[in-house]
Amino acid sequence: MASRFLKYSVLLQKYRTPLLIASCGGVFTAKIFYHVFPDLIYRQLYQAWHKGEPDTLSEKLENLFQQVLKDYGISSTKNFSAFASFGFHPVGAGVPWLPAGAQVGIPANFNSTADDPSGITNRHIFINGKTVDWSSEAGSALKMALVFSPEAQKFAMAREVARLQSGGPVMSAAVAPFCLGGVWVYSVMLKQVFGLHAGPVLFRGFANAVALGIGAVSYFLTSDALNQWIDYSSDRRAAGVSHDYAKGGVEFYDKILSRNKTLRSLMGQKGEEMYAPSGNLFPAHILRLKHTPYTSRRDGLLALLKEEKA
Repeated sequence: MASRFLKYSVLLQKYRTPLLIASCGGVFTAKIFYHVFPDLIYRQLYQAWHKGEPDTLSEKLENLFQQVLKDYGISSTKNFSAFASFGFHPVGAGVPWLPAGAQVGIPANFNSTADDPSGITNRHIFINGKTVDWSSEAGSALKMALVFSPEAQKFAMAREVARLQSGGPVMSAAVAPFCLGGVWVYSVMLKQVFGLHAGPVLFRGFANAVALGIGAVSYFLTSDALNQWIDYSSDRRAAGVSHDYAKGGVEFYDKILSRNKTLRSLMGQKGEEMYAPSGNLFPAHILRLKHTPYTSRRDGLLALLKEEKA
């Protein structure tokens, strides 16, 4: 067993550079794969279904999405396409400059207005195994939080367009191979500092384990920090389209915060663990940074509006 381990160690040492390049390339490919083929993977995961059939995007929302692309200055609208998705706000994946383009999912509640909330009330939402009663006080509050003005809808779509157009998915996918390469650097540095290159195998293995741990922590923190930067950047780009888009963004985040507060109440203990009293999301793991706060994103847009007035 020991001799076999030594053989593997010698092979890894001999071919460490091509193995590192192949590993980093493989990790990047795995991370970016569903963005390269959003039709085959992402859209299938987020496709909304209604009465046993794939839901279709209404003509109203399709026209609104095309208007957003035009307002944002997308020269070739063929690079973006929209579909009906589940959830409460738009989602997106893809790389616009690749052949498959980018996909933006728009939820059914975007079909609703204050006068006609049928896009919400004709759906069943289950919380803790029970259907939400839209006529109840909590159900009515949730319904109002899911209804957005056309300006807020445009901002929400533009936010996804901005994230995809600026290469957000590519930047996010690059974090994992970057940190994987960092593990190799950490390992070499630790062995040099403590003189372990010619030391016992056990000590070298311990140094590798420490390097792997540092790499994992680096990945979590770097990934979250980058995603927060992308979120704020996407908000600024979407709000920069026009004054109405910026006002719509403030409304959009106000409604998200209101929705989360209502869900916190409806979901009981699970809701308290997921949502803060302010409506922000709690981090999912102790090593993760705080989720990009919706309050900060809203306040950032309010600051932009104040700058416009000044």
